[in-house]
Amino acid sequence: MTGRVKGRTSLSRATLREFVDVHRSTSILLGMALVGVLLPLIALVPPFNIFQNQSVWVSGFSNAGVFVLLALGLNIVVGLAGLLDLGYAAFFAIGAYAYAYGASPFSGQHFPFIVLLVVGALVAATFGVLLGAPTLRLRGDYLAIVTLGFGEIVPIVFLNADKYTNGTNGIGGVYKPDIPFVEFTLLNPWPFYVLMLVLVTIVMILIYRLTESRIGRAWMAIREDELAAASNGLNTVTTKLMAFALGASTAGFAGAFNASSLTSVDPGQFLSTVSFTILAMVVLGGMGNIWGVALGAFVIYTVQIVFLKQLNTFFEGLPFHVPVLSDVNFVQYQFLLYGLALVLMMLFRPEGLFPSQRRKQELHAADAADTESSAKATMEEAL
Repeated sequence: MTGRVKGRTSLSRATLREFVDVHRSTSILLGMALVGVLLPLIALVPPFNIFQNQSVWVSGFSNAGVFVLLALGLNIVVGLAGLLDLGYAAFFAIGAYAYAYGASPFSGQHFPFIVLLVVGALVAATFGVLLGAPTLRLRGDYLAIVTLGFGEIVPIVFLNADKYTNGTNGIGGVYKPDIPFVEFTLLNPWPFYVLMLVLVTIVMILIYRLTESRIGRAWMAIREDELAAASNGLNTVTTKLMAFALGASTAGFAGAFNASSLTSVDPGQFLSTVSFTILAMVVLGGMGNIWGVALGAFVIYTVQIVFLKQLNTFFEGLPFHVPVLSDVNFVQYQFLLYGLALVLMMLFRPEGLFPSQRRKQELHAADAADTESSAKATMEEAL
């Protein structure tokens, strides 16, 4: 009886996996629809409703969606092409300021929201190409240092160009999305939530299509062995440049939406800590796995921004006193706890929460080789 149940379970899993492999876009649509329905319902269930009410949760989910978009874009550069980018927040800033210039009292312009989303992505992609063209012949640590420098330069430029960016004050009063028949207000988070679901779904479908295409296979070939890829006739420079441009365009896309959601843009939103956080989301979520990166970014953002900040309120609301924990200021120690979580994660699950199967095999190749050699040694001793 147990064998039959296991057989049916494995058969249903195989059928589901086959459906997902064949119908990628449909599976993403169904998955995102399911996520979109479940998240607001989960916010009503204890213990989540103890931390904050449903509207605040929904607003937080929309903000988490921005980091999901950023993680998906960085996954193209780091997870698929294997290029270490430590200045990714720079493209996020470029997309946000591009939107602010096109729809704010500061510039006196008010272009349509959809047009500015595309403009933000294109402007960021252009800067991605300009950065990548002279530097992508570098590899490893050298490329990381160059991108880190670029990530430090861009916020400083926006900070000091007072005439064009309003300096430290930033650009305020940025216009909200102007989609027909939908009213976007700061007091109603639902339109932003639905719009974010749509944008994330579109980006995930496009990236999935790219991953399974010729360019996607070229990225993975470069990641695994750039010399071998070049020896087989692959133009590694233009292929890496494409990865940089597409990753930057996704960051610009996210920056444009974020500017419309927050209705303000300032250089303090795009410091290097944002780049490091997004990189941690990619690595911990499951580098190379699109669903894993998206889920990892959402989980990490929720834990860092919502859970750790609301732990004090949670313990204060309990009907009983919890020794030590009730007296700890978790807001003060949130980055310490977050850092400890990162260390433990890298020690015990380096492939991430939801790893790519290929990436998992690469990381555990040495373990498999050791197991195989010990098995051979045991066999020889037995003989």
